[in-house]
Amino acid sequence: MGNMILMMSIAVALYVAVTGLLWLIWRRQKTRTLWPKIFVGLVFGAASVASNHLGIDYGTMNLNVRDIGPLVAGLFFDPVSGILAGVIGGVERFIAGELWNIGYFTRVACSISTCLAGFLSAALYWAVFRGDRPTVMHSFCLGAVMEVFHMYAVLVTNREEITTAYYVVRTISVPMIAFTAVGVALCSILIMFLSGDVKRLRLLKSKEGTPLFMIVQRWLLFVTVVVFAVNMGISYQMQTRNAYTEAKDKLSVVSYDAVVIYERSSTLNTLVKHVNEHSGDNGVIYIVADMKENRILNSDDFLDGATALSEEDMQQITEHMNKDPYVTQLSVYAETELLVLVTSVTPRYALLAITPTSLIYQTRDNQLIESLLSDILLFTALYVLFTVLIESLVVRKLDKVNASLRRITSGQLDEVVNVRSSAEFSALSNDINTTVTSLRGYINAAEKRMEEELRLASAIQEAALPRNFTLPGRAGELYALMTPARHVGGDFYDFFYLEDRATLCLVIADVSGKGIPAALFMMRAKTAIKNNAVSGKSPAQLLSDVNDILCEGNDAEMFVTTWIGMIDMKTGVMRCANAGHEYPVLCPAGGEYALVKDRHGLVLAAMPGVRQREYTLELHPGDRIFVYTDGVPEAINREEAAYGSDRLVAKLNTLRGCSQEETLRGELQDIRDFAGEAEQFDDITMIGFTFHGMDTTEGGQEG
Repeated sequence: MGNMILMMSIAVALYVAVTGLLWLIWRRQKTRTLWPKIFVGLVFGAASVASNHLGIDYGTMNLNVRDIGPLVAGLFFDPVSGILAGVIGGVERFIAGELWNIGYFTRVACSISTCLAGFLSAALYWAVFRGDRPTVMHSFCLGAVMEVFHMYAVLVTNREEITTAYYVVRTISVPMIAFTAVGVALCSILIMFLSGDVKRLRLLKSKEGTPLFMIVQRWLLFVTVVVFAVNMGISYQMQTRNAYTEAKDKLSVVSYDAVVIYERSSTLNTLVKHVNEHSGDNGVIYIVADMKENRILNSDDFLDGATALSEEDMQQITEHMNKDPYVTQLSVYAETELLVLVTSVTPRYALLAITPTSLIYQTRDNQLIESLLSDILLFTALYVLFTVLIESLVVRKLDKVNASLRRITSGQLDEVVNVRSSAEFSALSNDINTTVTSLRGYINAAEKRMEEELRLASAIQEAALPRNFTLPGRAGELYALMTPARHVGGDFYDFFYLEDRATLCLVIADVSGKGIPAALFMMRAKTAIKNNAVSGKSPAQLLSDVNDILCEGNDAEMFVTTWIGMIDMKTGVMRCANAGHEYPVLCPAGGEYALVKDRHGLVLAAMPGVRQREYTLELHPGDRIFVYTDGVPEAINREEAAYGSDRLVAKLNTLRGCSQEETLRGELQDIRDFAGEAEQFDDITMIGFTFHGMDTTEGGQEG
């Protein structure tokens, strides 16, 4: 036994090693043509042939793991490889049995089994696993079932010598089933390691839970095993009872016949002659015992020359005389359990009708083996069929429904679920489609309400921005525009005169974020700037104070970049401060636009207590200034290229002779031409101002 286990383990290890080497070669093939598949089939076919000729001695039998080759080739490599390996191994097995008498008795069964292993693995690859590799448990079960079929084929193909067939199956079934199953499972494990797919070895549920088909398979396996076990147990008990009853009846009949023969002849020699002639018929052995002299009167091969019974035997015989048969061991045939019926022929002589219990239950055991093998094959066929049906009728349909639901939840509300394979799936499809239709209606209604509210918010925001660009006394030309990326934006501009009516204040700002939150923060920042500006503060002090105001209650952690310029309309001196905003662009009269790279301070609302810096520009009549938000230079096109400051300055220089309104609208059109079909992702706000100088004493007008 120990030597057999060692040799079978070595054979399995060689198969695993061959599988590993072939897989390392196989995985390097990016495009697998027919030739690599044929090569794998030839190698595994050769391994099966070698297994035929290098069988492992196990008593009077030879063991091998020939069927591992076709199974592994078809399940893990390619169906063509599996079929080729199975045909090579199976045909050679039949030829070896016919020509060289290697396993002649089982040649047909072995050939069929090996060929079927190749075709079965190919069918499973296509129909069940669909190109995916089977799990370790599936691999183990497939190896075991294939050898179960092998054993059953031995019984089916040898009905004329069924006793020998049963002996062969009883002897070789356990080691061959076990080692083939383990071999295929080990090949599966090795391939998973080499493929980096170790996670499939873990028998853990995913985050979404156990798949439906796995739950069904487990319950099907559990219920079937329980049913088969109960059925096998009941059948075993009934056959045991029937075999025992039949043996008792048979012993009673043959004993009665022998006694009748003695009574008719009234001579002991006639009885002895009868038992000598018929001992062994139907498995019944006779002993004619002289109870007085403790002597055996007949001779039989069964007795092996014995002439007397032991005192213990005689005591049991006396106790069971003319009673029901009893199970014991006799000294004349030690270590064999016997069913014995003792019949009194005369007061001195007794007839013992004996049959070994192994013969009594032989039929039961043989039928049990055959039933077990056939039941396993039947269960496997039903299991595979049920699994395929569950996958095709339920799992795939659910996957299709889930795929549609994923598209719906991703926003594709025009998706229609159309799974009509059964009444249940039709009802499910209808319910989902009805729900989506209702949801689409609700969403459309909500979008309309939101659209209306956004239009209202946009109108309110536009109303908050100054639209009267006429300056008193024609002291300058001013124009501004804002184009939000959404209905409402976070940019804003403002211009107004201070209390002295001689100072024009220009403000442009950009709030972080977009939409309603940015618009609300924008209104807060605009109000704070204007309220602090009218108090006569310098630009730097104004922005510092506004920064502290905006930091209070800024739980959303928003911020705003701001540029402010206060222009003395009499002298042209403009005091400026820049809180993290874009550089202004200045164009002297008769000159060209150029960036003014002023010193930036920290954006407003980032942190309290920040002091801003101030600088001064001197404007002369005809000088133009252009300020803007980052939506201008950061506008992008389809190629994700940015508009940039250089293009901005170049375009402004082409518009120097235009009015400020024409300049801003021309610049906006250039941005749109550059972006093309690319979506505007940020607000675009611009202010253009041309300084003329105050030539009248009329009061200023707030914008």
